[in-house]
Formats: sequence, structure tokens, C-alpha cells
Amino acid sequence: MLETLSSLLWGWHVLGLILAAGVHFSLSTAFFQVRCFFTWMRASLCGSRGKNGGVTQFQALTAALAGSIGTGNIVGVAAAITVGGPGALFWMWVSSLLGMMTVFAENLLAAKHRGAPGALGYIEKAGRFGKKLAALYAAGCFLSSLGMGNMAQTNAAAAAFSEFGVPVYVSAGLISVLMLFVARGGLRFAVKITEKLVPAMTLLFFAASLGVLWVFRDNLPGAFRQIFEGAFSLRAGAGGTAGMLLAMKTGVSRGVFTNEAGLGSAAFAYEEVQGKSPVELGCMGIFQVFVDTIVMCTVTGLCILCCRSPMLEGAQLTFFAYEGALGEWGGRAVSLCTALFALATPLAWCCYGREGLFYLTGGKGKNLFAAVYAAAAFLGCVLPLTAVFQIGDAFNGLMAIPNVLALFYFSGEVPRECARERTLMRKAIHSA
Repeated sequence: MLETLSSLLWGWHVLGLILAAGVHFSLSTAFFQVRCFFTWMRASLCGSRGKNGGVTQFQALTAALAGSIGTGNIVGVAAAITVGGPGALFWMWVSSLLGMMTVFAENLLAAKHRGAPGALGYIEKAGRFGKKLAALYAAGCFLSSLGMGNMAQTNAAAAAFSEFGVPVYVSAGLISVLMLFVARGGLRFAVKITEKLVPAMTLLFFAASLGVLWVFRDNLPGAFRQIFEGAFSLRAGAGGTAGMLLAMKTGVSRGVFTNEAGLGSAAFAYEEVQGKSPVELGCMGIFQVFVDTIVMCTVTGLCILCCRSPMLEGAQLTFFAYEGALGEWGGRAVSLCTALFALATPLAWCCYGREGLFYLTGGKGKNLFAAVYAAAAFLGCVLPLTAVFQIGDAFNGLMAIPNVLALFYFSGEVPRECARERTLMRKAIHSA
């Protein structure tokens, strides 16, 4: 039953719809994500940290990254390589390149249509069925925040903390208390944590990963060769074709899953940022996907491929890579990164789910949501979560389907807004 529901709401037809949106916005903007690389990098990294509104640009960016960076960046990459082979990493790059423009469009349209929080602002205005689509999206957002955004992540966090001798029930209690406070405080409280947590955990992850790649630097050329051969190799006839298609399916689905392109979730993080144009906020979405998938997933994948053990699968591959290069401290570093990544995601998704519930209830239920979210965090730590992933996929589909339909409804606004921004920039240059 759960598998059927998951396939119906999060099958290839939904992934294909998300990819089609990425292709459309890439073509309609003449591949803005490639052509204007320095533009979106500058808009993301050189913006003001001062408060022009309730949340700074930097805080919003860290919240969005917290929501998308999770266990998928460490454990999920290993699972993708196990199932689809090294070529899956290439197809993750392809899906993320297209996903950049999907998130760009989500942020841009959310900034233009600010009547409701985040993606709800443009979904509810998408034609005669907009209100119903928005209600469906809000329900999916609320339910996803409890499942994949919370329980699946806190389970991984508790397991990682246990490697340091912290009992599971102690982790469960502490994490649930933290989620209770964040759920009550909302985005402005969450960003005070993410602006410190996200840079710290990212630096720790890169320091450990660069150590691994330095130790196994002689294997790097072979790792890249495996990626491209696995992505395109047809040398084994029908078997090779099947292998290539499996690598493509695994890489694309994992890429969409890890960067959340098509879900519209990141738009919630930027709703309180003021003083930025819709295009500038869209650029921050491109940067988010770039860091999450192009950079972090690639680094993890290269570490695995440089010292891959044929006897191991899934998450064990990741731990083997870091321990093999850095010894016991490498294993501890990746365990800590896993715990921090898994802890960051429910901080952001708490705010997303809260907005989804408030949309359905007219702003009521803050205390109830906080209690439910904290309880879900506790249960996520102590319960086996085999079914949670299938439920989470289905809830993601409840978000993706109405969101992508709304994106296509407003698709003409995205290239027009880009052209308008270019015109304003040229006028500013000439007047200077």
C-alpha cells in the first residue's frame, strides 16, 4: 500500500515533470545558471549581512542550505553509487544543473507574489484551481516536515551521536526539546542557529574530505574516469545499456531528492528578506543547489570512489573512505558531520511545516504544532524508519505536483524578470 502510494505521488512521472521544469527554465533564460555564473555567485556571497527586514540575506541562505543539506549528502551519495554505480554521480550533476533553474524560478516567483508565505504565494494565484493546489501543497508541506524533514533525519542524528557514546534516548530527549523551541519561535529563531551551525558543519566536512582526497590523490583521475564511463558506457551490449539507464535513474532521482528542486521549500527561507530583487533571491537558490549537490555530493562521491571497497555497500562505503584515509579520527569526523547535517535539516523544515499548517488553519495551532513536531523528533530517534521513507516520498509528491504546475503557469514571468533585471543593471552602469 505504502509502496503504491509512494510510486503514484513520487514516481518517474513526477521526477520527469520536475526535470521538464528545469529544462524549460534553462532554455527560456538561455542557461542563466551557466551564462551568468559570476552574477549569481556575487548576488549570493557579496550581499549585505545587515538587516533590511526580519531576516538577513546570510541567515536566509543558511536556513535554505540547512533544509537541503542532510544525510543525503553523506549517506545518500553512497547509496546512489551502490545502486547505480559511479555513473550515478554524473547524472546527479545533470539533474542539479537543471534543478538550479527550478529553484531559481521558485524563489523569483515567491518574491513577486508575496500574498502568502513562500511558494504558497504563487501557487494560490495559479488559475482557477490555485487555492485548491495551495491547500494540497500546504498539507504536503506540513506532513513532509514531520516525515522526511524530521523523523528520518533525527533517526540518523541519534545513530551518529551514539557513536560518541550518547544513549539514543538522551539524544531523543535533547533533540525533541530543541525542536520544541524552534517550532515555537519560527524562522527568526531557527536562523540564529543555522547561521552558526551551517558554516561550522560545512567547514568540518570539507576539512575531513580534503584530507581523504589528499591521501588518495593518486586515485582521483581513475575516479573521474569511472564516473564518465559509468554514465555513458554501452560496451556490454544490453547489459551495458541497462547499467547506464540504472545509473541515470538513480543519479537523477537522488539529485532531485537532495537539493529539493521542485518542492518550493527553499522559498520559505527568503520570505522575510527585504531589499533584494526577485532575480537576486532567485540567484541565491542557484547557489544553494550548487553547494548542496555540485560541490558537497561530488566531494563525498570522489572520496568514496578513490578508496572504494568492493565488499561494502551504502553508508559503510562512506565511513570506510574516511577511516581508511584518516584513521579513527576520520570515522569520528564523518559521524559528527552526519549528526550535524541530520540535525540542521529539521531546524529548517520545522519552519516550512509550520507555515503549511498555518495556511490551512488561518494562523492557529502554534503550540499544537510545536508539541507534534517535538514528539515526531523523539519518535524518529527511537523507532525503525523503514516505512517513513516511503511515506516521506508520498508527501514530497503532494508538494511537488502542485508546485510544478504553478511554475509552468507562471513560466513566462521568469525570463521577463531576468530581461528586466538586465535592463536595470545596464541603466545603472550608464548613469554611473
